[in-house]
Amino acid sequence: MRFYIKDNLLIPTKTNPTHAYRIADISKTQLNKLPQKENYPFNPSLQSTLQGKALLLDEIPFSQEEIQAHYENGYCSYLKGIDKNARNKYMCKRCGNENQELFASFPCARCKEICTYCRNCIMMGRISECTPLITWCGPQLNQDTSDNALQWSGTLSPGQQEASDKMVSIIENKSELLIWAVCGAGKTEILFKGIEKALQKNQRVCIATPRTDVVLELAPRLQEVFPKIKVLPVFGGSEDRHHFSPLTISTTHQLFRFQQAFDLVILDEMDAFPYSVDKSLQYAVQKARKDFSTLIYLTATPDKNWQEKCRQNKIDYVTIPARFHQFPLPVPNFQWCGNWEKGLNKDKLPASVVNWMQERVLLNKPMLLFVPKIHYMEKVKILLQSIVGSLETVHAEDPDRKEKVQKMRKKEVDLLITTTILERGVTFPNVDVAVLGAENQIFTESALVQIAGRVGRKKEFPDGTITFFHYGKTNSMVSARKQIMKSNKEARERGMLLL
Repeated sequence: MRFYIKDNLLIPTKTNPTHAYRIADISKTQLNKLPQKENYPFNPSLQSTLQGKALLLDEIPFSQEEIQAHYENGYCSYLKGIDKNARNKYMCKRCGNENQELFASFPCARCKEICTYCRNCIMMGRISECTPLITWCGPQLNQDTSDNALQWSGTLSPGQQEASDKMVSIIENKSELLIWAVCGAGKTEILFKGIEKALQKNQRVCIATPRTDVVLELAPRLQEVFPKIKVLPVFGGSEDRHHFSPLTISTTHQLFRFQQAFDLVILDEMDAFPYSVDKSLQYAVQKARKDFSTLIYLTATPDKNWQEKCRQNKIDYVTIPARFHQFPLPVPNFQWCGNWEKGLNKDKLPASVVNWMQERVLLNKPMLLFVPKIHYMEKVKILLQSIVGSLETVHAEDPDRKEKVQKMRKKEVDLLITTTILERGVTFPNVDVAVLGAENQIFTESALVQIAGRVGRKKEFPDGTITFFHYGKTNSMVSARKQIMKSNKEARERGMLLL
């Protein structure tokens, strides 16, 4: 797209006259918002689509002519999609990318120039020097959620209650809080009162998580306890992701499309891949917040930098060292199993692993076995078929992943062999868990803590075993066990355990 400028107005043109410009080549002063004409009959549907968003024209289900009319009357703005910083380097205004290696140029059919685009967020639709981002600058939607009381009759554990109260007070102050809660602490229930508080203050709320399956799991749970409002799940391919909602549950990737949208952002699993290593996703979370807003971080396994922030009181935080059922966390057992990789190449499993399996088959216990690499899984499966009656393998690219996990939940599978894809977000009652090759570098401290957290999650089955089979202890293994034991010690000292 190109614009020509007439009487300080940007006029889109599909032809390419010499006096028309790409959005990237227009000065910032000429991109200023136009005065708002208060009697203009703006389109409420366009308002609902654009408020708190910065979208490409292709993403907006309205004609270019209608968007232009709203722009000329001061209700929409055009922003640069690709800009240059003070060092004359490219920056993507949607995802914050400033890595010059993640920009590329191509002969553009729209602007008839060599046009630079951002490769970092290409999966959200191509954003280039000639594609503007369109935002809403008219009146804000009237969100009246002041009478939306929480419809939940459950009770919180002492640890949950402390975190819930802290969250409510932080929302009053509009600041930041880290909730450091062990696996199985019941983080969702902790959020209920805080969300209710924000909604009653007519604040717009977003729960952001790295994974689509968490969005799909959380949306119906929150819809159940807040039945008077429409809870909006937002993920790649979700049909109504452009709608407005006072309570949105979104993948962190979809936050690229939001801008100055939310009064309260709750970031779930802040330590999870890819959010933990992707600066553009971290940028997206900050961009989606209003300037004066609340940010709640949720994690069971903060990294060392965040743990240090807590020790130095550089962030307001609250810890929940006990699970909601108030039983201690299962502590990992370390079991040396020799050079298991060499054994696998000779079609042999370590005797200690075989014995572990046989014991649980006799007890009719479901089992979860983590291995470090996909190519080991089928070999392990073949070697265990004569021992375990029903077993499956699952990994991130497995097209039948959801079905296999569901079969495990229904007890149709005795053993599920998996990569770290199931280190978090799944609950199998009464399961025992093992890690083969726990010394592998993929099993970081946080991954091992999360894996251990699959055991004993249900009140009916609060214990179980977690075993790290290894060919040499690592710092990650030792640190993971120490972190779990420290949580149990803190929970006991604070009177949060029944035992």
